[in-house]
Amino acid sequence: MSGRVLLPVLALCLAAFALVQAEDPYLYFTWNVTYGTISPLGVPQQVIMINNQFPGPNINSTSNNNLIVNVYNNLDEPLLFSWNGMQHRKNSWMEGMPGTNCPIQPGKNFTYHFQPKDQIGSYFYFPSTGFQKAAGGFGGLRTNSRLLIPVPYADPEDDYTVLIGDWYTKSHTALRKKLDSGKLLGRPDGVLMNGKTGKTGGKDDEPLFTLKQGKTYKIRICNVGLKTSLNFRIQGHSMKLVEMDGSHVVQNTYDSLDVHLGQCYAVLVTADKTPRDYYMVASTRFTKYMLSATGIIRYVDASGAKLGGPPSSALPEAPVGWAWSLNQFRSYRWNLTASAARPNPQGSYHYGQINITRTIKILNTAGQVDGKLRYGINGVSHVDPETPLKLAEYFGVASKVFKYNTIVDDPKDNKNIVAQPNVLNATFRTFIEIIFENTEKSIQSWHLDGYSFFPVAIETGKWSPEKRKNYNLLDAVSRHSIEVYPKSWAAIMLTFDNAGMWNLRTNLWERYHLGQQMYFSVLSPNYSLRDEYNIPDNAELCGIVKGMPMPKPYTP
Repeated sequence: MSGRVLLPVLALCLAAFALVQAEDPYLYFTWNVTYGTISPLGVPQQVIMINNQFPGPNINSTSNNNLIVNVYNNLDEPLLFSWNGMQHRKNSWMEGMPGTNCPIQPGKNFTYHFQPKDQIGSYFYFPSTGFQKAAGGFGGLRTNSRLLIPVPYADPEDDYTVLIGDWYTKSHTALRKKLDSGKLLGRPDGVLMNGKTGKTGGKDDEPLFTLKQGKTYKIRICNVGLKTSLNFRIQGHSMKLVEMDGSHVVQNTYDSLDVHLGQCYAVLVTADKTPRDYYMVASTRFTKYMLSATGIIRYVDASGAKLGGPPSSALPEAPVGWAWSLNQFRSYRWNLTASAARPNPQGSYHYGQINITRTIKILNTAGQVDGKLRYGINGVSHVDPETPLKLAEYFGVASKVFKYNTIVDDPKDNKNIVAQPNVLNATFRTFIEIIFENTEKSIQSWHLDGYSFFPVAIETGKWSPEKRKNYNLLDAVSRHSIEVYPKSWAAIMLTFDNAGMWNLRTNLWERYHLGQQMYFSVLSPNYSLRDEYNIPDNAELCGIVKGMPMPKPYTP
């Protein structure tokens, strides 16, 4: 072989080798999803387990890792998993919502493949179909910063996940049947912390976590419950808030934190108190009843042996009233000097200087459809069609499955309600404002898949354009879930820069099941791989698209 031929060949080989070396690492998980019988509140009940674990196993990843999760459905009904807070850049195919994916049928398996692309932070996964979240199937999902990207605090001694949430002792099928009959669930039976309710006063209680004297630990707290905001606190210890919903924040210190449905927080806790056991406490907020769960953190020596005595039975009290919680929300600020998942500081995105092109107002709707209770958004109670919305759109048969834009951006009332698929067209890469108005006496919580957004204001009363003068246009924390207090409103801003079909939903799961959700269809006008991935080779097809010829794939 001549030198002239050898050099180009060698160059090609080196380039291919560089591409292989540069590809982000792969993490593989195999999940066997089954039913199991345990007694988290002292009553035997059926729960959903993953690899015989309740809650499910933690996923510990790093930004841009490729996560390969092979799910075997050994339940007796269809199953999907969704990844709360994962943005799935250009890839709503892996969202795991009924509007994007055909469910995994009993006895079948499906492999999810996605990246926490340019994300860091604390998240969780959960089953999104059939009210199965009430039976478990949820677990923590953490995304660590890459080693080359600095984090605005010293590496902790260890990293712990705390999943808190309200809980019912009835099976998810019984609860689902009750909802489908037109009745609400009523008050929960208890609160769980990592699958247990805990007890005070026990002498031989096992700790959830152990701490070494003088060391600092990261604790991630996520509310995976169905209907209740919870307050989290640690006996005798303060918490330095460092991250929420995937964003570094200004590091204020709190004695307790209100964690609303669907939200995740990360705090630093230093073991600098008298060595002994201490209680972590999660208790209900904004309810007429008081339910709580406890878990023990234990001080240990270098060998892991217990130090000190049992915890005090005097538990720290929760705050009272929602004004306290609103003031806590107003204390949160984005850390503009910290790097995000990329080297540039996260605060370099000046969202407050972008012109708003559209304002969408979201009103809660409740009413009767065919004599049964339904919830909705702007008068439409969402119903999942047999053919997932994303598939119908991709195969060019959307008109046979649903209608676009059946709601208006500025509804005048929320009295009437109809049940049908609720899909709103959104123009790719436009910067918009969404107003959540809560006219009710109970607190609400909302989540948007596929994006992070800037909650620029929460105030009492009704929203009007004049309220924009009170917006935080500098350092609102970029996040994916937001609470809306009673008789109040919340305003968020975001750019629809992630092509796909994305679910906007209430985090109150009985309302979600009864239709208080919708989808944003964000289409790239170029139908290009630069904006959205093609349908995966392993995608399940169902409904009217099953057996149809595949559409022409997107090209670069």
